[in-house]
Amino acid sequence: MYSRREMLKLLAAAPLLSRGFSTEAHAQGGAPPERPQLALVSRHLQWTNMEEGAAVAAEAGFRAIAWTVRRGAHMEPEHVERDLPTAVDIARKAGLATPMLITAIVDAQSPRVEAILDTMRSVGIRRYRAPSFRYDYTRDLNQQWEALKPRIASLGKLNEKYGTTAMYHTHSGPGNVGGGVWDLWLLVKDFDPKYVGINFDVGHATARGGAEWIETSHFAHKHIHALSLKDFRWVKKSDLAPGDPTTSRYGSSPTWPWVTQFVPPGEGMVNFKDVFTYFHSVGFSGPLETYFEYFVSVSGHGLVDMLGTDFGKWKLEMPKSQFTSLLQRDVKFYNALLAETELGGR
Repeated sequence: MYSRREMLKLLAAAPLLSRGFSTEAHAQGGAPPERPQLALVSRHLQWTNMEEGAAVAAEAGFRAIAWTVRRGAHMEPEHVERDLPTAVDIARKAGLATPMLITAIVDAQSPRVEAILDTMRSVGIRRYRAPSFRYDYTRDLNQQWEALKPRIASLGKLNEKYGTTAMYHTHSGPGNVGGGVWDLWLLVKDFDPKYVGINFDVGHATARGGAEWIETSHFAHKHIHALSLKDFRWVKKSDLAPGDPTTSRYGSSPTWPWVTQFVPPGEGMVNFKDVFTYFHSVGFSGPLETYFEYFVSVSGHGLVDMLGTDFGKWKLEMPKSQFTSLLQRDVKFYNALLAETELGGR
């Protein structure tokens, strides 16, 4: 039988346990569960160095940054042991967490995979985004899909060794495994979600499946460790010219006039409120990887892509104050919804 004092202690602990505390962590005075944080993808900062980039992210109102380790980024894979601890320290001094990395790792054969995972472990980062696998539409898709399972298994074993988690990205572009989320979830569902998971891009998931994000998120939520945020709308371009910069950079059929156009959050088709409400209901606590893929009009430069060039250093074609102001506007939009839906905590 419990004493009255013991019963009171149990009752007091119950709300904490229901939110995901372990009894061991609570007994040891462990920190509360992680809360979702808006993390600026460092690709948007490749026009400058890490110090200034972190300062811009902090000024814009971000609480975290998702540093990139791949060719042309602030950190090349060859120098990850030297550069990643520096990047994490720079972010920390700017008041930013580093809850995840963006990498080119797809399986255990990826270049420098163990060096990257080992360095992540040394600086306390668990999650990393893995790019999408690709289909070859000229070959049997089912055979290609089946062949991916051992590759994922090999990476899962490395993640278990280093205490890390791969998050395969969901990208709606033609040929991407996971564009509709279903095929990716079926690939990873039998793997331990501690080591293999999904980076759920709400913009791309909506572009490919519309309201089907509801079903895919319900099925896959245990494997979803990060949300990628962006908005879009379908536009009809019957006179679409090759390379039209205002439409999808992922290509379109010359015989199909409807194209994906990315826009500032809240101006497109993504139902952020319901997305945030659902993920709050299942206790999601991962990072909110924030992308800016729309075009803005800049005096003297015409339309400027907020995403910049694909890789490498790119020139910022607008005043830094304007760039920061655009980031601040979108952070304000997301923060208002995070507060309303309580996804960001109370």
